Amino acid sequence: MSLPLILYLAATVVPVFFSRVAAAPTWLSLQGLALCWIGLSGHEGLSAHAVLAGLEVLLVRALLVPWLLRRALGKSAQARKSLMPSNLFAWGAAITLTILAFRFGDGTGGNLRALTLGVIAAIVMIAFLILATNREPGAQLVALLFMENALMLFESLMPAPWPLPVHLGLSGVYVLTVIVGSWLVGGHTRHGHTTTSKENP
Repeated sequence: MSLPLILYLAATVVPVFFSRVAAAPTWLSLQGLALCWIGLSGHEGLSAHAVLAGLEVLLVRALLVPWLLRRALGKSAQARKSLMPSNLFAWGAAITLTILAFRFGDGTGGNLRALTLGVIAAIVMIAFLILATNREPGAQLVALLFMENALMLFESLMPAPWPLPVHLGLSGVYVLTVIVGSWLVGGHTRHGHTTTSKENP
């Protein structure tokens, strides 16, 4: 398995088991760096298209979106919660789904393409598990961003890179996701604070 793919997988799996929502922007930045690395190393030679696409991934996915998410989370109570409930059932389900996803992508075959497909499948399964086990808007937003990064990783399996307009469209959806999600997270935080204040005059 290539080093950037290992970095990308670690930046997705480790926070699910050992991290809180507040640390998600850092992990998303690492994912963005790994995606940029994979994009630049996935094709022979550095064409203008590869450089521009890598720069776009770096600016949007490694810098802008993590910064927006960090601002949205702030010091809210949900930022201190785990991405996934810390219990043996959830952990067992996550490990099982990851193994099954790798088997689906033939991730143990040793071929880089198969390993990449296995990583994509594992990340999508993990994101769905977070959505199913954590009702906090912040955690669900992070799960959606993980899924959208997995979609970007899928490009490395294509025989030719996507055109730049497609890259820009995906980045626009990615930024829109975090903007709308940040608004929902902020509204949920204010609502929760108001409810707590009424219950504890």
